[in-house]
Amino acid sequence: MSAKTNDTGFLKDLFQGRFSPSKIHPFSSKGEKDSDEAEAFLQRLQQFLNTHVDANEIDATGEIPQNVLDGLKEIGTFGIKVPREYDGLDLSQFAYVRAMTLLGSCCGSISNLISIHQAVGITQPLMLFGTPEQKEKFIPPVASGMISAFAVTEKTAGSDPASMQTRAEFIEEEDCYVLNGEKIWCTNAVKAGMIIVTAKTPSKIIDGKEKEQVTAFVLDMTTPGVEVLMRCRFMGLKALYNGVLRFTDVKIPRGNVIAKEGMGLKVALTTLNAARLSAPAVCLGISKRALTYTREWASERIQGGRTIGQYGMIAEKIRQMAANVFAMESLLFATCSVVDRDKFFDIRSETAMTKMWMTEANWRNIDHAMQIRGGRGFETAQSQAARGEKAMPIERMMRDSRITTIYEGSSEIMRLLTVREALTPYLRGENDTIPSATEQKKNIPQDLEPELQRYFTYVVESGERLALKMQILAKEHGDELFHKKQMLLSRIADIGAELYAISASCARAQQLIKSGKEKNNIMQLVADFYAQASQRIEDRFSGLEKNTDDHGYQLTQDVLEGQYSWLESGIA
Repeated sequence: MSAKTNDTGFLKDLFQGRFSPSKIHPFSSKGEKDSDEAEAFLQRLQQFLNTHVDANEIDATGEIPQNVLDGLKEIGTFGIKVPREYDGLDLSQFAYVRAMTLLGSCCGSISNLISIHQAVGITQPLMLFGTPEQKEKFIPPVASGMISAFAVTEKTAGSDPASMQTRAEFIEEEDCYVLNGEKIWCTNAVKAGMIIVTAKTPSKIIDGKEKEQVTAFVLDMTTPGVEVLMRCRFMGLKALYNGVLRFTDVKIPRGNVIAKEGMGLKVALTTLNAARLSAPAVCLGISKRALTYTREWASERIQGGRTIGQYGMIAEKIRQMAANVFAMESLLFATCSVVDRDKFFDIRSETAMTKMWMTEANWRNIDHAMQIRGGRGFETAQSQAARGEKAMPIERMMRDSRITTIYEGSSEIMRLLTVREALTPYLRGENDTIPSATEQKKNIPQDLEPELQRYFTYVVESGERLALKMQILAKEHGDELFHKKQMLLSRIADIGAELYAISASCARAQQLIKSGKEKNNIMQLVADFYAQASQRIEDRFSGLEKNTDDHGYQLTQDVLEGQYSWLESGIA
């Protein structure tokens, strides 16, 4: 028994041994709603960032100037995907991620303010779950520039919402909820005029069992009882307006409930799933900027009578960066194209793996840029400028990048959630028969360059290997895979993500060649990425068979029990 293929994404099919190239090929890098208006907006945004934003100054002061926020509002940056009827620009997901790439290449703090505002703030939850009245009342102000946020995380509730302590009790005679509790790490809280907040509401008896309820509300930040206790400060994103919120007897009208009582977790999780393409887009901008700086430096810096880019160890890093950037853009655009087609594909796996893979690829890129720049990479941009050198803010970009593998779903959670869902049919015994690679190869598009067809053949064969291995592991370990055997799941997720990245790169390469791009250049990039990614895939397959996971897990438990506390002696 197999799942339907018409409502699942490319990656979920691949985990079941099915090859569905029609879901990413022919490759489309332009949403149906994109137009000259989208291009004009992106040009205005790029010009504004180039002429009005000093990212190094923002990093140094920890503040985004009001004239910058006003300028972004004026050109429509706060409502990129919002329909025109709610005062937005009504542009596509593709246009949105291109905008986030521009913002990411310029300033991490601004890009995060905008992404949180649009991806998880008022707009996205209400577009997905709001009533017509809620949309008409709450969306226009935030699309026009009122900053918004989503308050969900608590001291005891991060990835486990069941631990939520914030409560909302309904008062019948006042037709409102009374909210009490605290939220931490609410990005934009310090500047927000309106937020989404989740809270536990009274439990209900469903099928004879008590079930806890979590409800989501729209909350005006000027409501009595709402306090911003403090602004949180971080390693990077120095102008992030992240805060701790306290709610004391805050009255919220019943009409501000999103969806209905008890659907708060669905609102939060669905919103976060849709939002997971924002961080990858920001990372793409950072990686593109890092590649520019690295190319310039490695072409100009002379050591031993030659430019440093001519030395093998430096060249290897630059090669990886260039191929990574191509694959990152391909992966992001492939996933966006599915969103813009408005098909009813379940692409939770695609968005999670895109987020995980791209944020980690960006971290490798920025690490390479730091190493190649050497001491100058470690030096602040202001210090470089004071010495009379061109300022390349690699250290700021590194600080701003580190959080991306953590927020909006950590890499570990992305791997676990994706593979848990992929393994479920195997654990239930629903995937007894894995489609053969020989049969699936018939699905390889014939309009591809021969070399691209060869890469797709590898994807098909690896997909069959992966599905068979998942079937075996499910029978051998069962639910233990989700606890002591998580490293096996991590390797499975990595294989899936790399295969998805190869596939997206092939589809995009064909599209670029068809559009008139230099064929040899494109094929060189995709060939190099394929060589790197396939090697990583083979390493992960090898690790599924032979590893030190059990020994390492036991060592960790012994460390946690204090058996090796003597290793910590001799420190101040």
